[in-house]
Amino acid sequence: MTHEPRARPAHAPGTTDQLATALARLSLSGRPSEVTALPGGLTNHNYRVRADGIDVVVRISSASSAMLAVDREHEWHNSRAAAAAGVGAPVVDYVPGEGILVVEFLPGRTYAAADVGANLGRIAASLRRLHAGPEFASRFDMFAIQRTYAALVLERGLAVPDGYWALDDAIARVELALRVHPDPLVPCHNDLLAANFLDDGGDVRVIDYEYSGTNEAAFELGNLVNESQLGPDGLAEVVEAYHGRLSDRLLARAELWGLAGQHAWTLWGAIQHGVSDLEADFWSFAMERFEPAARLLTGARLDTLIDAAVGEDPADPRAS
Repeated sequence: MTHEPRARPAHAPGTTDQLATALARLSLSGRPSEVTALPGGLTNHNYRVRADGIDVVVRISSASSAMLAVDREHEWHNSRAAAAAGVGAPVVDYVPGEGILVVEFLPGRTYAAADVGANLGRIAASLRRLHAGPEFASRFDMFAIQRTYAALVLERGLAVPDGYWALDDAIARVELALRVHPDPLVPCHNDLLAANFLDDGGDVRVIDYEYSGTNEAAFELGNLVNESQLGPDGLAEVVEAYHGRLSDRLLARAELWGLAGQHAWTLWGAIQHGVSDLEADFWSFAMERFEPAARLLTGARLDTLIDAAVGEDPADPRAS
């Protein structure tokens, strides 16, 4: 997942050999080059490399990323598909088995949460293109991933926020509701933090496909609203921009899928807090997702959302 820790030295401890390998694969090791460590990357180290007209980003994965449901082969395939859809950065190179992916450097600025809120219509348009683009290689199931994370947390005895396990029954109800009448699966990014949007003044690009896979579009919408803390108004705006209409069902499914994301990403933060070699406040990351998830899972609104999510939507083209 992407975040915004402080920039690191170009040759951060533990990455020098991998970076040299990546540069050699690009035939840059013996040529004058400028290497700049980029901020962001909670499961990878990112470097901008410029030499002889080449301007690329070299992404080197952290050793802990395999624990976090990141499949680098799928990331490579899905990154190429996203580029073909005109949404992601073009892929330049990939070093199998070494967690090294190289993409073109795209000019522009990455977003903060306020930028996401100000550009929901443009973001919805980019997501529609991504979702209609070439097929992704993998399936992304947030509930299955949460169970994988939970097993790892228990196996390693890692700390989780107080009260996390008490939410098991409530999240099971959410899963059951979302499985009743599932929406079609489409190519999804699944990790729409603000820093994963790039704006050069044209179309909004989406970068970093570590968690990409086929999923319901509703997960994307709920996830991006939660990650930028945009609230009910932001959810309604992006759902309407994406679908061209609003309904109780569309809103409820996006909110519940976003809730499922918060619940699972809590464990992601707990695992990273326990095992990662990267410098970031992973415990705060976990708590920022756990607290709103716990409020909703233990609140009176949950029943209303579940009823709406499984109800019929007469305006749905699939309705009889």
